[in-house]
Amino acid sequence: MTVLLIAGSPSAPSRSAVLLDAVAARLAERAVPVERLAIRELAAHALLLGEASHPSVQQAVEQVRRADVVVIATPVYKAAYSGVLKVFLDLLPQSALKGKTVLPLATGGSPHHMLALDYALRPVLQSLAARQILPGVYATDGQVTLQPEGAYQLQAELAQRLDEAVDTLASEGLKLQSPSRWGFEPVAFSQVRCSV
Repeated sequence: MTVLLIAGSPSAPSRSAVLLDAVAARLAERAVPVERLAIRELAAHALLLGEASHPSVQQAVEQVRRADVVVIATPVYKAAYSGVLKVFLDLLPQSALKGKTVLPLATGGSPHHMLALDYALRPVLQSLAARQILPGVYATDGQVTLQPEGAYQLQAELAQRLDEAVDTLASEGLKLQSPSRWGFEPVAFSQVRCSV
């Protein structure tokens, strides 16, 4: 299985990229390899002019095509996902996400923009024929704080929501079994023996 992490922020570092890093770390704990795509690193003129034939755009579209699961992270600006992400999604073929599971992530200045995931990004992902769009994770700037040494720290509640999102991604998108919380593997019902 191939997991593609798409960074839709025009800046680096960014809080939305921190969410992607957190997802990557949680997938690494399950030995799931990931690929990365930072849209800001594609040729800007090709994105702005809609040049789908540009080599950097073609390579990015090919990464999307190869992926089984896609995780998209974006900052929210003016109640919508980033323009950088918008121009890239516009260059994808109409069925680019067909058969894929997608986990959307977003960051914004306040909780008031939380619905941008459902009302702005989700319809575009559906129009690209995603098989399944998982419930997104939205984080405010206060939940992803910049530390004095320059690193970002996730608030505990946000970290827990990311844990749950990756659990869902692993079980529904990657068809992996969840790690046992009781210290032993689950037993199939057909293997249960009863004595009276």
